[in-house]
Amino acid sequence: MIGSRVTQEISNSDARQAAKEFRIGAATIPARPLEPALYLVATPIGNLGDITLRALETLASADVLACEDTRVTRILLERYGIRTRPLSYHEHNANEAGPKLIAALAAGKSVALVSDAGTPLVSDPGYRLGQLALEAGHRVVPVPGASAPLAALVGSGMPSDAFLFAGFLPVKDRGKRDRFAELAKIPATLIFFESPHRISASVKVASEVLGRDRRAVVCRELTKTFEEFRRGTLGELADYYDGDRVVKGEIVLLVEPPSYDEIPDIEDVEKLLKDLVATMSAAKAAGEAAKLTGLPRKELYQRLLDMKETDGR
Repeated sequence: MIGSRVTQEISNSDARQAAKEFRIGAATIPARPLEPALYLVATPIGNLGDITLRALETLASADVLACEDTRVTRILLERYGIRTRPLSYHEHNANEAGPKLIAALAAGKSVALVSDAGTPLVSDPGYRLGQLALEAGHRVVPVPGASAPLAALVGSGMPSDAFLFAGFLPVKDRGKRDRFAELAKIPATLIFFESPHRISASVKVASEVLGRDRRAVVCRELTKTFEEFRRGTLGELADYYDGDRVVKGEIVLLVEPPSYDEIPDIEDVEKLLKDLVATMSAAKAAGEAAKLTGLPRKELYQRLLDMKETDGR
């Protein structure tokens, strides 16, 4: 049912788009034709003024426009006088809608994909569509723009020479603890997405696993009217969000890199691995070393294999 509806909407797309143009203020600007490709278009994360000119032209000119929620995307389209009619592509219909969009590419159409906010493929089902397009031999064209992780990073004051976007944190306490422990020793600023009703639990667990003195920033409602950057140590943030405090809006959590004395020396790691593997399997030794050092288990297991290969020569 969903697939047939998507097919019908795609087949009717040309008839709906007689005028391919967009509007900025009182000026109406014609949109140039697009070559057949999948265009991944970044949209504003709050302030609609953050859209790029290239994004507007792409949305206006695309033969097919796919989005997470047509109601959200229509607000953007109406703001800029874009008449392209969006169709739904989200996690619940991706299996049916995805192949239809690939078929549109095969028919020589241009397909634009947007998420509700920010850059497509970042924590949304657009990743699967991008994979399908590449596997089918179609061009995938990024149209860059707003990005919540980058906006949070540049406004946070955290080190930006190296950073790791780790997506959404697990919901359950055990999962949070394991995730923080896995990333504890990575020499980069850590960036997470979190929901407002879970931020209290997350900063509390982070303070317990990473240490109360490690600095962090909770970024809330980026680019919107009530934008907020709350900075402090994990301990201070855990205390602030503890209790019945009501938190609203979309949140990005950043945690500073570990200090250099917290990052284990390579020689010490290898000595630890040798000691552990003398009494247990390589897989178990890697797991135990991960708990002791905070380094990723897979990385430690691979190092063990490399060490065995070197010793065997």
